Amino acid sequence: MASILTTAEELHDALIARRYDDGGPVRLLDVRWRLDRPDGRPDHRSGHIPGAQYVALDEDLADHHAPASEGRHPLPSVEKLQAAARRWGISRGDTVVVYDDAKNTASARAWWLLRFAGFADVRLLDGALRAWTDAGYDFEKGDAETPAPGTVDLSYGALPSLALDEVAAFAEDGLLLDARAAERYRGETEPIDPRAGHIPGAVSAPTIDNVGEDGRFRSPDELRTRFRMLGAEDGVSVGVYCGSGVTAAHQAVALSLAGFEPRVFPGSWSQWSNHPELPVATGPDPR
Repeated sequence: MASILTTAEELHDALIARRYDDGGPVRLLDVRWRLDRPDGRPDHRSGHIPGAQYVALDEDLADHHAPASEGRHPLPSVEKLQAAARRWGISRGDTVVVYDDAKNTASARAWWLLRFAGFADVRLLDGALRAWTDAGYDFEKGDAETPAPGTVDLSYGALPSLALDEVAAFAEDGLLLDARAAERYRGETEPIDPRAGHIPGAVSAPTIDNVGEDGRFRSPDELRTRFRMLGAEDGVSVGVYCGSGVTAAHQAVALSLAGFEPRVFPGSWSQWSNHPELPVATGPDPR
C-alpha cells in the first residue's frame, strides 16, 4: 500500500515540484463537509490550498437517489465516481492528496472510496487544513482553475467491505467497531437516524480518539495499542461502521496505520436502523 499520510511540508514541496519523489503528479482535493454545513463551497472559495479542486461529498462521494433502506450516504456508482475523478483531473499514476477542515473526518471518505475503487496512491494531509495554516503557507481564493480531464479507470472491490447481510455474522466472529460518539452508541441520543443504539456485538470506538488536539493521527504504535485494547487480537478480522459511512472511513485510516486491514460497512447505522427487522442493542455493552 502506498503512503497513507503526507505532511504539510511534504505537500508544499510536491506542489512546487509538481510531483512527489515517491509518487506521481499531485492532484489535490478539498473535501470540506459537515453535518451542520454540508456545502463547503463558500469555505473553499474563501481560501483553499492552491490548485485544490472542491469535492462535494453529498454529490460526488454518495448516491442520494437510493431509498432510505440503503442509508444516508450509500456509495455512488463506480461510473459516477470515475466521472467525478476525471473531472478533478485524475489519471492513473497521479498522487491524490485529500484534506478538509475537520481533522480529516470528511476527507477520509474520499481516501477510502478512491482506494476501494482501485486507485493506488491517495494520501491524507495529516492535520488537515490546520496543518497547512500552522506552517504559514499561502492560500488561493475563488474557484480553482479547471484541470484538463483525467483518464483514470476505476473498479470497486480493491479494499474489503461489508454488505448489510454480512454484518450480523461478522459481529459474531470478528471485531466490529462503532466509530460514532459514545452517547449515540449507548442509545442515549439519536439526532438523525430512525432508531437509537448500536449493532448487537459492536464495540464503541469513537473515531475522534484516533487523533490528537492538533488533528494529526496518533502514532501507529499508539493506534495499535488502542485497537488491541478494544479486542483487535492477532487473527481477528476487524470491521467498522459509523452513522452513514463517512467517519467509518476515518477509522479505517487509523486501523490501516496500525497495521490492520479493516472492512468498512458503507451503509453503517443509517442503513441498519432503517431496517426494522434488524435488532438493536443499547447501553455501554456490546450486547
